[in-house]
Amino acid sequence: MLKHSLTVFGILLAGSASAHSTLEQKLATAGSTSKLVMRVPHGCDGEASHTVRITLPEGFYAAKPMPKPGWDLEVVTGAYKTPYNNHGTEMTEGVREIIWSNGNLPDAFYDEFVFRGAVGPNVDAGSVLFFPTVQECANGVADWTDTSGSHDVPNPAPKLTVVAAEGDMHHGHGAHDAHADASMAGPIEVTGGFSRATLPNAPVGGGFMTITNTGTEDDTLIAAASPVSSITEIHEMKMDGDVMKMRELENGLTIPAGESVELKPGGFHIMFMDLNTPLEEGKTVNVTLTFEKAGDVDIPLAIGAINADGGHGHHGGGHSHSH
Repeated sequence: MLKHSLTVFGILLAGSASAHSTLEQKLATAGSTSKLVMRVPHGCDGEASHTVRITLPEGFYAAKPMPKPGWDLEVVTGAYKTPYNNHGTEMTEGVREIIWSNGNLPDAFYDEFVFRGAVGPNVDAGSVLFFPTVQECANGVADWTDTSGSHDVPNPAPKLTVVAAEGDMHHGHGAHDAHADASMAGPIEVTGGFSRATLPNAPVGGGFMTITNTGTEDDTLIAAASPVSSITEIHEMKMDGDVMKMRELENGLTIPAGESVELKPGGFHIMFMDLNTPLEEGKTVNVTLTFEKAGDVDIPLAIGAINADGGHGHHGGGHSHSH
């Protein structure tokens, strides 16, 4: 039982609101600690939010919220169903709910609420952890608490998908199969994913693949996320005269209907920024790609040599992010 009883809400859905509260980070590795950012895009049906409550799921422990200027901060503690080893100390209880209150988030504005915590090492890869969130306003609430996982509900709870710890990749035929396997999201097919090893203190890395749109309508890759980096962006490298320049594709990357777009060294690519761990040859890096129409697709990228070109272990020229 929680040490403090949770407030019981009369739930009033924000009928006119179309944007949901979501977690900025979509993937986390089992056994890792992550900083999570709850994105709150509006108030309650036109009213300003004065309180934001986030309930933490089983499997997420040792949570610590970040104080927010202008808001009061409170936590509700309770027992874990499963104890956790936290740096040699057994944790049987911890923060189960975070409450920012007495603030002011007008309906026309957007804000972020930050906390960190660890995903249990025994949480199975593929598990989805839901973080039910409620915004309180003067005359109602905006409720994001449905944990069914359905895309059809009006109030889906923010979620985090757990991926396996970065494991060793097999060489030879197994490595070839890892590259050949396709990840699908509707008509979007992603193949040939790979990354490059980075130097120990390198702050950035790159992700490469081929994206094929088998549908009849254009789609756009609008975002990417990975547990190895604080910021993950879609970039392009191209020659400007005699100078190779790189830029973020702020409007995303269009994948035309019936065509393929290759993300490769020296061209379009996924940019991992503020790496929290080096990318090691022989391991994998997990990435979630978000498409405007097809939605999310999770893909593993096999990490090759520092100058890998994706040709099943072959080396190539190109431009390495690790240099």
